[in-house]
Amino acid sequence: MILFFSGTGNSEYVAERIGKDIGDTVLNLFDKIRKKDYSALQSDKPWIVVTPTYAWRIPRIVTDWLRKTELIGSRDIYFVLTCGGDIGNAGAFLRRFCMEKGLEDRGCASVLMPENYIALFETPSEEEALALIERAEPKITDIARMIKEGRILPEQQVNGKDKIRSGLVNTVFYPLMVHAGKYYATDACISCGLCEKVCSLGNITLKDGKPVWGKNCTHCMACICRCPKEAIEYGKHSQGQPRYVCPKGNSGNK
Repeated sequence: MILFFSGTGNSEYVAERIGKDIGDTVLNLFDKIRKKDYSALQSDKPWIVVTPTYAWRIPRIVTDWLRKTELIGSRDIYFVLTCGGDIGNAGAFLRRFCMEKGLEDRGCASVLMPENYIALFETPSEEEALALIERAEPKITDIARMIKEGRILPEQQVNGKDKIRSGLVNTVFYPLMVHAGKYYATDACISCGLCEKVCSLGNITLKDGKPVWGKNCTHCMACICRCPKEAIEYGKHSQGQPRYVCPKGNSGNK
């Protein structure tokens, strides 16, 4: 079974592609995470987790959900991480997690996809995004083939900088950066409520027709990037930047 978490569609697209190639079930974790549903899941095939990379590791909300949810059946698990740059030393933390969970780590692979982290980086135009996804297609196909053949995904080379990024930087990054304090809605807001619906943590409420953010944010960028009027900004950094939602697959339908 393929489990995916996706804010703006990159991991959703990769999960759907792998599912199609290997003929496996694909499950969106959005509702389970939002509703804090930790009911057990069962699969006789290896588990495949497809998720974005946040500060060179998998999102903490995904780790938390995996820790609390019993995975019945197969003890083998693969990880496929989408990223805008690299995944650092994420594989080492996943191996440690698998040992704690009693799962057999079958490897971690990265897929370079268009950048969506508009809070800190530059987002691509649709043309640039499509070109990046096209370049990612052979890697996705190769990952799917190795999983279908039951092979262990090749271990990626890690240097000292990778270890620091996934370790110390990740630890410091969350309390310093991952919060909703800089989000705000402009006068372009039409009170459609989509931002509230796409928040995986239920962190957004509408007051007088405008979104208000709470303290429970994971920086998935779903609210700012999926707003149909581009009425949400993150401080000054997002101003004038294109919003990114994966232009392929079903990501625009959430």
